[in-house]
Parts: sequence; C-alpha cells; structure tokens
Amino acid sequence: MHISTGGNEHVTKTACRRAPLLTAVLAASVMLTLGGCDSGADDSKSAAASGPSVIVPGEPGEENRRMSAEEAARQRAEDDSPNSADVAYARMMIEHHEQALEMTELVPDRAESAKVEQLAERIAAAQGPEITAMKGWLKNHGKAGKSDGHEHASMPGMATEAQLDKLRAARGKAFDQLFLTLMITHHDGAITMATDVKGQGNNIQIEEMADEVVAQQTAEITRMRDML
Repeated sequence: MHISTGGNEHVTKTACRRAPLLTAVLAASVMLTLGGCDSGADDSKSAAASGPSVIVPGEPGEENRRMSAEEAARQRAEDDSPNSADVAYARMMIEHHEQALEMTELVPDRAESAKVEQLAERIAAAQGPEITAMKGWLKNHGKAGKSDGHEHASMPGMATEAQLDKLRAARGKAFDQLFLTLMITHHDGAITMATDVKGQGNNIQIEEMADEVVAQQTAEITRMRDML
C-alpha cells in the first residue's frame, strides 16, 4: 500500500518557515516589555528626585529659592543654634523648678496626706535632674547665668513670697490644700512657658525638654486636681 507523505512534508516545511518569524516576534515583545519597565523606573526615579519642594525665603535683596523637603529638614536639623527664646526659657525654667523644689521640701514636716508626700517626692525626683540638664545646656552654649529680675517677674505660675510664707506656716489638711493649689498654678505656668518656647525657640534639645515638661506636668495637674 502506498502512503503519501506530501502533506506532512508541506506542514513541516511551513512550520520551519514560521519558526524564525515567531521567534523574532517573541524577542521583540520581550524587548518592548523590558523597555517599558526601564522607562517606568526612570520616571519613578525622576519623580522621587523632584519630590515636593519647599520655598526658602532669600536674604534681603535676594530671590527666594527652592529646595526639596528632605534638604529643608536636613538644614533645620543642622542649624538649630539657640536663639534668645531658648536661652531665656532655660534660665527662667531653672528658677521656676527651684521654687517647686523649695515647696516640696516643706512637705515632709507639714503634710498630712501620704498622697501629697508621694507627689512631692515625684516632683523633686523629676525636676532636680531637669535643672541639672538645663544648667549643662546653658554652659555648653556659653550662656550660663541666671535670669534677670524682669524675666523672674514675668514667669507665669510663680508663687509670691507672701504665698510661700503662708505655705510655711500651714500644717495638716490646710497645708495639703494650699500646697496642691499653689503647685497646680505653678505647673500651669511651666506648661505655658514650655508651649511658648516650642513656637519661638530654635534649638532641638530645648524643644525636647519643653515636650517633657508639657507631658509630665499635665499628668501631674490631673492627679493633683483629683486630690483636692
């Protein structure tokens, strides 16, 4: 029996002719795909490089200039030199804390409430090291020295000498009530000072100290009000 192979040969030859064409098409598709990926990567890099910009005011007589948000943040971190608000805050807060310690020293011999005694111990334990840190900061920046009389008079929350005399003379529950009342006012004043320097100062370390004062003394005010 005779079997014809003509048809198979035709199919085989056709497939062989199409194979190089198919290979070329596939190769071209791969190149296009890779090209598209590279283009996207370049675009994303370009977008990242450009990023959001910040307008930086120029010096008097100079035009404003643009810099990336990252550059602006880096410049601020590098240039956190203290200004007058930072220095005034450190000097005043040292005296502010010292008065708080003066008040807490009266507690052991006069207070009736164990909670008031515990509170006074916590206040002393926190504000003593803060005084040391602020004195060290002033010394490191060549600004050691106390605030002048005008600064002292302007400090919010400070007890008057007459109020301190009344506190020294009090005993028992009367002392506890007066101590808590004066210390709440004292803490409120410290929070006001800390909030002000956060908006007016430039030094990062002072800002961190102010943040600590706000957080700690806000919590203590809540505790003292519950004790009244």
